[in-house]
Amino acid sequence: MDQHFLFLINATWTTPWLDMPMAAASSWDLWWPPAVIGGLLLLIFGGWRGFVFLLLAGMSVGVTDGLVVDPLKGLVGRPRPHEILEGVRTLDLAKAKPRILAIGKPLRVQYSAARIHPPTGNSFPSGHASNNFTVATVCAVVYRRWGWLAFLPAAFVSYSRIYVGSHWPLDVIVSCFLGAGIALLVMAVATWVWRTWGPKMLPRWSAKHPELLES
Repeated sequence: MDQHFLFLINATWTTPWLDMPMAAASSWDLWWPPAVIGGLLLLIFGGWRGFVFLLLAGMSVGVTDGLVVDPLKGLVGRPRPHEILEGVRTLDLAKAKPRILAIGKPLRVQYSAARIHPPTGNSFPSGHASNNFTVATVCAVVYRRWGWLAFLPAAFVSYSRIYVGSHWPLDVIVSCFLGAGIALLVMAVATWVWRTWGPKMLPRWSAKHPELLES
């Protein structure tokens, strides 16, 4: 079933006009500059809610990526689709510095063949999917009215990982729930810590913001 949906997304449900957006969505090199700029703007102009979002998002991604995703990759050791299957189409942006210049160049497209070298075993979980859903979950909780919109780009990035041939569908689905669950856990612990230790450690801030996640 996993292989069936992999080839549907990677080979059948494809179109040339989607190839570039999907490859771009999978490229962290394109995402980090606007992410850093957006974070700085939020820190300067976002007030308490912006500060809390950045704090919780950073903590959640740190736990997700550093304490869960990386160890699980080594523990599970699941090969990527293009490492063990023939005919998987892999897409990547052309080499360019800065990376944004790759948008105007032809994509690097390859079709996998039988491999001689052993697979790396880095397919599960998906760092892209788990980290994006971690941030989207924090955004949805902190910015309750419009924060749920963050799940749209998170879902697009996650889907792109299957489209470009880097992950199995099941990897991505489980990773989305994994990231969301870790975010909820981190926010619950942070809320308890703030209520318990905030008045003692930061009394002025605690008096002004008795709840970490203000309604």
